[in-house]
Amino acid sequence: MASSRTSYESTAEFLIDEFQRSYHARPVIFRAPGRVNLIGEHTDYNDGFVMPAAIGFYTWIAASARTDRTLHVRSEEFRETIDLSLDSLGGPPRKHWSDFVRGVAAVLQSKRVPLTGANLIIQGQVPMGAGLSSSASLEVATGLALLGMSHAEVPPLDLVKIAQRAEHEYVGTRCGIMDQFIAVFATAGHALMLDCRSLESRSLLIPDDARLVICNSMVKHELASGEYNRRRAECEAGVKVFQRSMPGVQALRDVGRADLEQHKTELTEVVYRRCRHVISENQRVLDAADALRNGDLGRFGQLMYESHRSLQHDYEVSSAELDVLVEIATSCDGVYGSRMTGGGFGGCTITLVRSHSVEAFRQKITQTYREKTGITSDLYVCSAAQGAGTWR
Repeated sequence: MASSRTSYESTAEFLIDEFQRSYHARPVIFRAPGRVNLIGEHTDYNDGFVMPAAIGFYTWIAASARTDRTLHVRSEEFRETIDLSLDSLGGPPRKHWSDFVRGVAAVLQSKRVPLTGANLIIQGQVPMGAGLSSSASLEVATGLALLGMSHAEVPPLDLVKIAQRAEHEYVGTRCGIMDQFIAVFATAGHALMLDCRSLESRSLLIPDDARLVICNSMVKHELASGEYNRRRAECEAGVKVFQRSMPGVQALRDVGRADLEQHKTELTEVVYRRCRHVISENQRVLDAADALRNGDLGRFGQLMYESHRSLQHDYEVSSAELDVLVEIATSCDGVYGSRMTGGGFGGCTITLVRSHSVEAFRQKITQTYREKTGITSDLYVCSAAQGAGTWR
């Protein structure tokens, strides 16, 4: 963790130097983390359970207040600066990185939060396009920076909802609430089990000798968005069947395995398998929480493998590349479990690895994946990180 601390210090120092050079003022530094979902996939929009953890890649924002109504925003990643007027933030998504900043500012003002102008320099560490939630990280960090410069406050859960609404209305992505929630509420060294219906959560300690290793397949299949919408529709079709004789059902969250089997003949074969994944995945999250509470990483890893098989065969959102990564992980010493993480059709796997086995795992999976696919994977070795806040 010392190397992470050094990296964080150097990032903060870089931002402070850049800010003082540009604005001749010492900034306040805010940051919010990316995340990985350990288990609980495609359960969020079914009112189910998820178990994300924040990772030690952050979006950093250096900020100082202005006396006018302008947000002067510079992105180090995109090497671009843009001015936004707090008096004209409306309009549809512009397909530009500034939509995230514009959206958060606009939603805050719609909540009657009095904002003042600000100078902002953004430095993103969360890998973009890897399914590690760089979007929510930017939204939450922006919210903290704007609130800090305006000497305003909102409750943490309100900030979560503001960031989610900004992505819905100003970016155009109908995301769930998990990403923003973990960015705000994460605790270092812990995963977080979230009930996506009640928004109740519980922190769960990840033992010190385990590391989260994220393997990026470097592949994203074009059919992902259309298939995602189709899966949601198939789940909704299942809910309608259950509602005919189970009036208390609002989502697949309310259906048990026995209910599924009782109504199997009323469902198409595809809808049955989609429902089976969601119902069994919800139970796996609950079982995984018990495993962590008991310090049983062997059981947790077994549940990860079961989750991947369900996503592969019942929900059909895996890909050949993700399956190869999980297959390789099963043959590596020191691996507790592995699964695809995120929406699927490419993206990343998450593997739970003993600390002393990480380097051997990195070498084997990189070499073998390249041999099998011709692709060089990016690997990120993480521990569960702290949620958003002010640096120092």
